[in-house]
Amino acid sequence: MFERLLPHMRVKTIYDIDLHALKEQGMKGIITDLDNTLVGAKVPLATPELVKWLDVVRDLGFKVVIVSNNNETRVSKFAVPLNIPFIHAARKPWNRAFKSALAVLDLPAEQTAVIGDQMMTDVLGGKRMGLHTILVHAISPADEGIMTRFNRLLERVALSRLRKKGLWPEEDRK
Repeated sequence: MFERLLPHMRVKTIYDIDLHALKEQGMKGIITDLDNTLVGAKVPLATPELVKWLDVVRDLGFKVVIVSNNNETRVSKFAVPLNIPFIHAARKPWNRAFKSALAVLDLPAEQTAVIGDQMMTDVLGGKRMGLHTILVHAISPADEGIMTRFNRLLERVALSRLRKKGLWPEEDRK
């Protein structure tokens, strides 16, 4: 059961993702979480480094959509200046938002990666939809809301079980 929380790839930050390798694997689209994936949960706008990364992503031909469980005000203030489509109040890990994101991208699941910082929402939801899942470390865990903190507790339980099964290396702590 806990194997459903195993991402296809684990990296420290989005900047550690080998975008060329992702493209070689046949990926054409990226569904990305916002808070603690692209920027800290309390950071209102994209950093210059993130803007540059998004330019590289687009230059490589990837289509991008932000899928966030956060509210419309938060997500739109971030996404609109970047000209990135978004889905707010996504209720990840449920399928509806991921299906909507695939429709926005006009791509099938097997050509789409999902990037996020939570196993319980981003990885589980992505794997349920057949997406390539990439787990990043949370940028600013101290700024997380109550539901995310609860999810982190569940993640710790899952990680413990995965480590006992030898599926998550001990030195690779989240």
